[in-house]
Amino acid sequence: MSAGWLAVVGLGPGDAALVTPQAQALLDAATDAVGYGPYLARLAPRAGLAIHASDNREELDRAAHALSMATQGRRVAVVSSGDPGVFAMASAVFEALEAGPPAWRGLDVRVAPGVTAMLAAAARAGAPLGHDFCAINLSDNLKPWETVERRLRAAATGDFAMALYNPRSLARPDGFARALDLLREACGSGRVVIFARAVSTPEEALTVTTLGEARSGMADMRTVVLVGSSLTRVVSRAGAPFVYTPRWAPA
Repeated sequence: MSAGWLAVVGLGPGDAALVTPQAQALLDAATDAVGYGPYLARLAPRAGLAIHASDNREELDRAAHALSMATQGRRVAVVSSGDPGVFAMASAVFEALEAGPPAWRGLDVRVAPGVTAMLAAAARAGAPLGHDFCAINLSDNLKPWETVERRLRAAATGDFAMALYNPRSLARPDGFARALDLLREACGSGRVVIFARAVSTPEEALTVTTLGEARSGMADMRTVVLVGSSLTRVVSRAGAPFVYTPRWAPA
């Protein structure tokens, strides 16, 4: 039996032009693609590629299935949107590998990076993440809300620009409003906020506003929210403004 492999592949934010050549080459060579259904739907069907879709809450089972197929000599691509190492499947694969049969540790496992939502959104806006920044997942499905609040406060105290993932869903309608209240208290109402929805897709929408004007209903699960630092600037012009954070910080 030929040696199998497993590649965790980032599909980028949506536009096929933002899929890296490395990621595409692995997808072209795969015999099996594993992932959340809507992400797999972005792959062009072709002969010889088996599709294995699962619910978005089944990451560890999905990873174990992919690892098992790789031990059978299959060439398996586990797909994620954006970058697979940013709140996505790469961690789940390694968690399953660590807990699984010893043979899995000898597999050829690769991670192909992708353009994650915060970088695509930042590029559309200008350079809001141009200095120190952090990324925080606002979902409390895998961690307590108290941890989310503690990390938001720490980021605000450190004057980081922030990329906020998974801000609001039907199952979590209230957490983002609480996060905005916390940030207004810590940072003031004038702090720049960017709501970037479905960047690089036909549904793209970008709104530049402030914490004082931000409302929880402006975000959903397809939105990444960028919160500037105290130094973040808005350059007004005809059309959408440019937003950037200088590369320097005061002593």
